[in-house]
Amino acid sequence: MSASDQVNEIQVLELSLHDELVGYLAGLQNGRNVLTFADSFRHNPNRSTFSLITHPTFPTVEKILSEPWVKHQRLHPTLSNLLPEGALRELITQNKKIHIDDEFHLFSTLGHDLPGAIVAKPMDPDRVPESILNTHGQAKAIGFKAEEGDNKFSLAGVQIKFSMKERDGRYNLTKGGELGDWIIKTPSTKHKNVPLNEFTAMSLAKLVGVDIPEIKLVELNKLDNLPQIKLPDENHAFAIKRFDRNAEQRIHMEDFAQILVKYPHEKYNSANYEQLGRIIYGFSGDGMADVQQFARRLLINILLANGDAHLKNWSLYYPDKKTPRLSPAYDIVTTNVYMDDEVKFALNLGKTKEWYNVSLSHFELWATKSGVPWRAIKSHLDDVMEKARALWPQALNDLPMDDEHKVKLREHWTALHEDFKIHS
Repeated sequence: MSASDQVNEIQVLELSLHDELVGYLAGLQNGRNVLTFADSFRHNPNRSTFSLITHPTFPTVEKILSEPWVKHQRLHPTLSNLLPEGALRELITQNKKIHIDDEFHLFSTLGHDLPGAIVAKPMDPDRVPESILNTHGQAKAIGFKAEEGDNKFSLAGVQIKFSMKERDGRYNLTKGGELGDWIIKTPSTKHKNVPLNEFTAMSLAKLVGVDIPEIKLVELNKLDNLPQIKLPDENHAFAIKRFDRNAEQRIHMEDFAQILVKYPHEKYNSANYEQLGRIIYGFSGDGMADVQQFARRLLINILLANGDAHLKNWSLYYPDKKTPRLSPAYDIVTTNVYMDDEVKFALNLGKTKEWYNVSLSHFELWATKSGVPWRAIKSHLDDVMEKARALWPQALNDLPMDDEHKVKLREHWTALHEDFKIHS
């Protein structure tokens, strides 16, 4: 048989969103993967929003949906960003004997409980449409290896974190088609008391009007059937309620790396906060309210010395399945207590990343470049500062952050520009 007569063997995943067929993701043996959108999805003006770039009102959406999304090894960023990074990715791929860069098979393994509402189901070869086979020349669909029945989980991030189901105060890894309702972040083996840090930072953010999900500190002995991972001698994990779940219902979401079609490794250097502001103000179902909330969070990231608010730590979600809204806040951590020389944002704001240089004038420049009236933003920044100065010094005393970290955070407050100083 000549090379031109060789049959391509492909595996195919059926992608759906709220029980609506989105399309087919084909994986070839050479590492090529192709997402083809179903005609029923493309031509449905009332379709659920798969990504902001596929919304019926998005510029060039017809072209985006009419052409297959072709990549090699890595999936398209809209899908790749649903997969875990770092230690969790290593844990899963070693357990499943998948190469760490083989995103198609990692996606097929985790397809039931991905972030948001996308579901990926392996297809039996006899169910694969002829149109998909014909797309790949002389293609033959083959089946997937049977799963070993181990727990499956997928949440992106450097810190080990798991999707778990809470029952009677205990937390279990999901299995057998069950959806997790909490994200549980175990203590870090690299940094001290990260769960206490995040609980404190998120609690302080809530006090100044930041919308956050329910959060808890959970004793480690209440976490059941965790994989064999090394944990430090600490007592608590950080728990945050999944805002992309409501009982057994999925709520779709996507982070800004997906929205801007960037891979995870580009999350620090491929956009700025002005771009995010323009997208939120221009596309959200309540652009003004959401960009005002976004501005609050930008300011509290300065006040809380959080240098990790990169593209993947901001998201839109779709509570009505179609209309984008700014999601509740997550992953707010005082990072500079772990990095002595950290003094910068993750992204540019008003032409700077330097916390200690940022003033109200930088926020005014940000608002102007985002196309948002400054007067609509300034009142919210003033409200944050009034509440932070009145409430945070005492609240920090009562919150569980490590004492050394509290000292560093208070020192940070006094080093900020006069517009944002907090005296305690």
